[in-house]
Amino acid sequence: MFDDSALLPLTLEQLWIYPVKSCAGIRLRSVELLETGLEWDRTWMVVDADGEFVSQRELPRMALIQPRLRMGRLELRAPGMLSLHLALDAAQAPCRVRIWDDSVDAYDMGDVAAQWFTDFLAPDLPTGMGPLRLVRCDPDERRLSSLRWTGGVEAPNTFSDGFPLLVVSSASLADLNERLALQGQPPIGVERLRPNVVIAGVQPHDEDRLERIDWHAAGAPPDAPAVTLQLVKPCARCAIPDVDPATGVPDGRVSPVLQSYRQDRRLMGAITFGMNAIVRRGDGQMLHEGMHGVGHWGAW
Repeated sequence: MFDDSALLPLTLEQLWIYPVKSCAGIRLRSVELLETGLEWDRTWMVVDADGEFVSQRELPRMALIQPRLRMGRLELRAPGMLSLHLALDAAQAPCRVRIWDDSVDAYDMGDVAAQWFTDFLAPDLPTGMGPLRLVRCDPDERRLSSLRWTGGVEAPNTFSDGFPLLVVSSASLADLNERLALQGQPPIGVERLRPNVVIAGVQPHDEDRLERIDWHAAGAPPDAPAVTLQLVKPCARCAIPDVDPATGVPDGRVSPVLQSYRQDRRLMGAITFGMNAIVRRGDGQMLHEGMHGVGHWGAW
């Protein structure tokens, strides 16, 4: 049990978005915070012929698709492919898609985008999965995080797995890399863990025990946070951290190490790393790398 009155000074070290769910991320120096998370994060998603979302779990080559936001467009690049350019506000036919247990409204991005993804991901496609389609989230769709974990707070998402944000500390990554080194393995980058917010100034896995983080704008008094993130659920890990982002090939290096020390009682022994978070204050505010914040201990 931790003292709820104790405060933990920390720093916002890195910001990441993943415009197309399960494709590579973009590190940003600053980004607008929305009710649904960081602007443009998981705004697009790849689905199969039945409208079911696909990810690196089935198609690890998705890790090689590099997005870039430039001049009002989403630019996608992949080895051996001409780049695909999509207007940020483009949307074609309405459609219905499924992400985990949620069936949601979306917009199909057209045949050119569909062919581009189908062609590049063809080497990974299981029989019967293709052709693939790219869809964009419907901004009017209100897909909520689990009310059980948010304590009844309504926290909408785009195409994230279940919560608007994922918070990881650089100390937790360093600790994981030390454990990999003991097994003669090279270090991994934070991109394998796919966080939105990387915090510094804490001990390994302090994020597990934080109830919330208050971020302060430059010059703001300590009692007037610009942004409050509530950390609500440990992030259960699948096989995606085992995919090498440089090759798009699973190497199986990370999961066995996490299995040795990250079984989480809060999720009945599931392997966890990082904390899912929701936005409690600050919709419309800008987050910046280097921002100072204060973590509030919870009761885990």
